[in-house]
Amino acid sequence: MMLYLRLFYEFFKTGLFAVGGGMATIPFLYSMADATGWFTRIDVDNMIAVGESTPGPIGVNMATYVGYITGGNAGGLPFAILGAVVATLGLITPSIIVILIIASFLKSFRDNRYVDSAFYGLRPASTGLIAAAGLSVMVSNLFFPDMLGETLLNPAWINWKGWALAVVLWVLTNKVKKTKGLHPILFILASAVAGVVWGM
Repeated sequence: MMLYLRLFYEFFKTGLFAVGGGMATIPFLYSMADATGWFTRIDVDNMIAVGESTPGPIGVNMATYVGYITGGNAGGLPFAILGAVVATLGLITPSIIVILIIASFLKSFRDNRYVDSAFYGLRPASTGLIAAAGLSVMVSNLFFPDMLGETLLNPAWINWKGWALAVVLWVLTNKVKKTKGLHPILFILASAVAGVVWGM
C-alpha cells in the first residue's frame, strides 16, 4: 500500500510543478530515478523513446509506464495495472484541480494583471525545464555519461552510432528535399529499426 501512496505522491508532485507540458516532466523523472531507485536514468531515456513513439501525451505515457513497471515489480500483472493507474492519476490530478479552479474563476482571472504577470514568469521557467530535459537526453544519447570523467583524448566516451544516426536524421529532415516533408513517424520508425540493427 505504501508503494502506491508513494507512486501517487511522486507523480502528483511532478504534475503539480511540471509547467510546460509532458517534456517538462523529464527533469522530475531523472530526480525520481535518483530518489526512489524504481528505475535508472537510462530507463528514462528509453521511456522518452517509447513515449514519443506511442499515441498520447508523453508525460502521461511515462507515468503509466513507470507505475506499471514499479507495480509489476511488487507482484505481477494486477499490481502492475494498479501501479499504472495510480501513477497516471497522480500526474493528472493537479491539472484537473487547477483547471477546475481556473474555469470557475475564468472571468476574473482573464483580466487579472497578477495572473498575467505570473504566466509571463512561467513561460521562461517552462522553457528552461524543457531545454534542460532536451540537453540531458542529448548528452545521454550522444555520449556515454558514465565515461565523461575520463580524458577527452579517449574517444570511447563518444557514442559514434548515436552521432551518426543524429546527423543522418538532421540531413534527411532539413537538407534533402525529397525526405524533409515526410511525416515524423517515418523517421521514428526508421530510427527504431536502426537501433535494433545497430544494437544501440
